[in-house]
Amino acid sequence: MREKGTIITLVLVFGSIFSLLLAGLIGFVLLQHRQSLQKVAWTESLQIAEAGINYARWHLAHAPSDFNFSGIYDYRDPQEAVIGQYQLEITAPSGCHPPVTIESTGWTSKYPEVERKIQVKYAKPALAKYAFLTHSNVWFGPDEELKGPFHSNGGIRMDGIQNSLSASAKETYICGAEHGCSFWDCPFPCSWTSSHCECPGIWGAGEGQAQGLWEFPVPAIDFDSIVQDLAVLKSEAEAAGTFFGPSGAYGWRIQFVNDSTFNLYKVTGLRSKVWGYDGEGWVYESNDINTDAFQVNYSLPTGCAPIFVEDTLWVDGDVKGRVTAVAAKLPETPASMKKIIINGNIDYVDQDSVLGLIAQKDILIPLYSPDNLAIKASLLAKNGHVFRYYYPPWWWEPYKTYAKRDYIETYGSIITNAIWTFTWVKKEGWIEIFESGYENTNMMYDSTLTYNPPPYFPTTGKYEFVSWEELQ
Repeated sequence: MREKGTIITLVLVFGSIFSLLLAGLIGFVLLQHRQSLQKVAWTESLQIAEAGINYARWHLAHAPSDFNFSGIYDYRDPQEAVIGQYQLEITAPSGCHPPVTIESTGWTSKYPEVERKIQVKYAKPALAKYAFLTHSNVWFGPDEELKGPFHSNGGIRMDGIQNSLSASAKETYICGAEHGCSFWDCPFPCSWTSSHCECPGIWGAGEGQAQGLWEFPVPAIDFDSIVQDLAVLKSEAEAAGTFFGPSGAYGWRIQFVNDSTFNLYKVTGLRSKVWGYDGEGWVYESNDINTDAFQVNYSLPTGCAPIFVEDTLWVDGDVKGRVTAVAAKLPETPASMKKIIINGNIDYVDQDSVLGLIAQKDILIPLYSPDNLAIKASLLAKNGHVFRYYYPPWWWEPYKTYAKRDYIETYGSIITNAIWTFTWVKKEGWIEIFESGYENTNMMYDSTLTYNPPPYFPTTGKYEFVSWEELQ
């Protein structure tokens, strides 16, 4: 009896131990299984969140100006069963922040507490992605250096130095006197047809072709659709208190100051008129300030609102902050369009500063410009050109001293509807002789402006990813 009792006791003891071990093993297996399912749910939640991003991209592709689709959406399997959900939070672009911000949080129906959140920034590239963009034919001379991509809807004669892709919308174009072509001089690879010299879309003595940097023809860029609605910019400026109507004199001067402010002057007198050639004909006018009167010192507008001037605008100074200045008269008519004149050097105080200049007509460099001129800004001439007139190098003043200048440097982008030039040359036989403007030019490209341009600067093309990150 004693042995039987002992066996029963041992059986009970070891049975209990085995049961405990089995229960622990089963619990461990179940825990591992649950953790395995949660890991699967963790991965699936990220996939669901990415599905939300893809839906947002699809929505913006079909309705690019509709940003009101934040909310929770079902995620279905191929059999149309709901297996999860994602929540979208859409932040529309603004003048200060051009990208669309999309946040997508995903989870599965079985484990709704296991969430993954993705944030992407999605933007159309700004026209400032080009170092140079023009609607017309353009000629880069041997003393001109261009850093960054450029595009022309016309033909390009490229005799200068480049370090990036140049593109023309033309397969061939008619090369005229503005590019040094004539009946007597139609250089290879151009050829004389029955009435004109016809050249490839891009040609010249530059080394870009050998470097694979010439591309033509490519699709043209529609200049009629690239500029933001000026009425919107005017409205934003009025709300910010940075709208300035007609001056009652010759126009306004903005001098940027290195403390995030600008001084506003009324231009009360101009220098004597001079003769200049604007690319189409001779004009007799003055674009140089003789006297101006200080008005007020303003802080740069908050929220990146633009400065809008309904008159001729002169600009110079040191920019600290992000700002765009506009010169335009609304409603727009050919006779009333306004211009911007570069009154002197424009510099940035730090690497976070940026300036956009949008002129309804021309952006001009006047006769009395500095011998060495630096312009840090993105320049856009909506209906005119970024230009320095041909001032004849006559032997009397002021032409004798100021017609020829030494060096100009731009940093940012140049966008011009009509013909552009800072340099004028003439041909004597086969030799090109510098005659007016800036003898040496250096156009430098700011790659950061592609997705972070000056406030309210126009964009083009389709939305592209700027950044992708998972938020904790």
